Amino acid sequence: MDIKSKVQHIDPIAKARNVAQIAAKTGNIYESLAIASKRAQQLNMELKEELGRKLREFEETYETIEEVQENKEQIEISKFYERIPNPAVIALDEFLHDKLSYKYAGDKEEVKDELEK
Repeated sequence: MDIKSKVQHIDPIAKARNVAQIAAKTGNIYESLAIASKRAQQLNMELKEELGRKLREFEETYETIEEVQENKEQIEISKFYERIPNPAVIALDEFLHDKLSYKYAGDKEEVKDELEK
């Protein structure tokens, strides 16, 4: 799925969230935020790579600085990526709307037992 369809319904402005709603997914606010954080890191890397690929299409070698030309299409692409929500906002939205799947490295009970030791 491309980024345009992912972010169309998401409000790009960061706003206060209901902590109980976030914590309800895993039973622990820190686990929920760790999951959303990992997804935000993935999204950030994907966005950087995608933007880099699109902008490389416009790359040309110039002899002098004066020869650099403005490309309207390149400017529009850059503006689009500036307007999309922060990866953390996208990741939290995915988490809250069950669009994000996650699993624990080990059994959850084993992880809890190790933390209690």
